[in-house]
Amino acid sequence: MSGIAVLLVGIVLCFWGIGSLHVAVLAAGFGLGWLIADLFSASLATLFLFALIGAVASWVVTTLVFKFSAYFIGGLTGAMAGAKIADVLQPGENNWAMSGIVIVAVAVAAAFLADKYRARALLWLTSIGGASMILSGLGRTTSSLDFLAHPSQGWEQVTSTVLWIALAAAGWLVQRRLFPDKLRIQSDEGAKRR
Repeated sequence: MSGIAVLLVGIVLCFWGIGSLHVAVLAAGFGLGWLIADLFSASLATLFLFALIGAVASWVVTTLVFKFSAYFIGGLTGAMAGAKIADVLQPGENNWAMSGIVIVAVAVAAAFLADKYRARALLWLTSIGGASMILSGLGRTTSSLDFLAHPSQGWEQVTSTVLWIALAAAGWLVQRRLFPDKLRIQSDEGAKRR
């Protein structure tokens, strides 16, 4: 059950993230809370609690500081990507300090990118963050795919990373096709008429 919930939220974020910033904030906050708690093998109830707290807290903070929403969403999705990177970099036992450094570094970099490049950066960041949630969700649905959530051996890390990149690219393509107006991309027909 828990894997399916994360998988569904990941799909929404990866393939619909730029379509609605409210949905992106809730999904990114949910994912961030989940992935941080999952780094330390928390129980299912704790995972959902952290995920719900993350979703509500991120939505409230973003609503209060809407002017900085791109920066905040970028930071949230960057933190999600950082949590996945920390998991890939540390096979086996995860170190709190190392995980914190990676998560904060990626979150800050992503926040600045999102603030500077707005919709285009958020397109990438929601795709990357959603893809990390999809892999974590798939890893929790069946034991044969557990390596997607927690890769430990070399081939598992490579496979998980390649799948992460492929899913993020697919999310980027889908969002780019679905929401060209939000990205201010001219359609091929509009470009041909001019």
